[in-house]
Amino acid sequence: MITIDEDTTIGDAFFRAAETYADNAFLAVPANPARVYGAEGVEISYRQGAQCVRRLMQVYAGAGYGVGHRIGLLLENRPEHLLHKLAMNALGVCCVPLNPDHRPGELAFVIDHAQVDLVVAVESLESLLRSALVESEKQPAVVRLAAFEQTLQPLAHPAASTTPEGQTPASVLYTSGTTGRPKGCVLSHRYELAAGAWYATRGGLSSFGEACERLYNPLPVFHVNASIFSFFCVMLKGNCQVQTDRFQTSRWWTEVRESRATVVHYLGVMVPMLLGQPASPQDRNHAVRFAIGAGVEPQRHATFEERFGFPLIEIWGMTEMVRALIDNQAPRQVGTRAFGRAQPGVEVRVVDDADINVPDGSDGEMVIRHSAETPRKDFFSGYLDDPIATEQSWRGGWFHTGDIVNRAPDGMLHFVDRRKNIIRRSGENIAAAEVEALLQTHPLVDQVAVLAVPDEIREEEVLACIVLRAEAHDDVDAAVRTLFDFCNAKLAYYKAPGWVWVTDRIPTTATQKIQKHQIFPQGVDPRGLVGMRDLRNWKKRGAPAQA
Repeated sequence: MITIDEDTTIGDAFFRAAETYADNAFLAVPANPARVYGAEGVEISYRQGAQCVRRLMQVYAGAGYGVGHRIGLLLENRPEHLLHKLAMNALGVCCVPLNPDHRPGELAFVIDHAQVDLVVAVESLESLLRSALVESEKQPAVVRLAAFEQTLQPLAHPAASTTPEGQTPASVLYTSGTTGRPKGCVLSHRYELAAGAWYATRGGLSSFGEACERLYNPLPVFHVNASIFSFFCVMLKGNCQVQTDRFQTSRWWTEVRESRATVVHYLGVMVPMLLGQPASPQDRNHAVRFAIGAGVEPQRHATFEERFGFPLIEIWGMTEMVRALIDNQAPRQVGTRAFGRAQPGVEVRVVDDADINVPDGSDGEMVIRHSAETPRKDFFSGYLDDPIATEQSWRGGWFHTGDIVNRAPDGMLHFVDRRKNIIRRSGENIAAAEVEALLQTHPLVDQVAVLAVPDEIREEEVLACIVLRAEAHDDVDAAVRTLFDFCNAKLAYYKAPGWVWVTDRIPTTATQKIQKHQIFPQGVDPRGLVGMRDLRNWKKRGAPAQA
């Protein structure tokens, strides 16, 4: 394994890896005839990757790019994204991944906020970029990926240095957030390498071999999971990242088998989709040893593992700190939302609204730090141009994650919900995720999002936004009654939806994360919208009525 210290930079680590593991596979794209790139599959060795990165470095450096510059990459999930990032980082340039699913206004915000000097884009996304630049104050240079080496123009003010340090910014990644504008998380070279080294050395059920693993990651490279957490994990141990364009239920197992994946990454939303496929004798015809992810619904956790024959190992991490906590030691606590225990280097407290520790077994916000001596070590460097938000998140010397967890007496941490997704009804705290997880198991439900709406008597009430499956459309009222009775029978009466809104679509990100703040127009009380059903009179204390 490539060793790192406080001063190691990404370029240093990569070129040492390229020399050590020269002929091993570094990056792979699984074959897919429907894909516009790499239709027959692509495999790049460490030697080939290093040759490409050095060539890109010459082009960037020749145009004057170096320490202090930021470059936006609008390259979808293509391997070129990772190769360009390596070349940029080796020169001290900061990478700003751009989301191809953004609308022009959203893209314009990132371009302006990050003050990017250049955008490298694939031709198919150039019209999106041009539309964004119409709304943007910043007017960076734009170059097509296909013509990058021939058309990159010299900067009027070239960089004074092309020699980064460990704390030089390597990336600015934008968090999706639940309200307001996204924040830009500044991640240093040290942060990104430390995250990869941490993941590569967790051991237990998530042990990585050296120069032998193939990690299949269907998640977007404009997020921390694929571009940093898994990417630097595989790089430091001479392994291969298999980077597909996106998650597709119908192609998942084909790509996993054909790519010879030994490790896969998942999100909780993928699990019911894969379980929904017809059972097949091929279900265990794969080389996967374990999967790493978060958010599997408790009701489906064991079912998935029994059917497909490998553990879904739950982790906790976030863009601000992705040295993930992980439930990788036997015996695991399957189906309990367990994601591991505090470890040296990631200290944890569970606190109330006054930042006072709550007893084990009680819900509270998880706050974290590296250690008392160096609380911010290997965390993000801060929110870009927002020191107030940065210091607010670090109040009291602990980073406030915004996640509600429950720590058992044995130290195991269990995820409850995002703090902003807690519904406060008549003095009771209701986790939206709990109601969502239950509704998602019902055969009438295709997609669901649960959130709080104001209530004049009870402070807040539970609102379920539901996309019904086709078979429920003939009698929507009957479907709503069925779903209410289902919740009322499974949960405490106050947790059942007091409002239900049946819709055709719930907005999501590229990773299928529901965007709750985009469901209703800002400032609009959803209770008055057409199609909203008031079920509050159905909620009665005591035993549920029979459906």
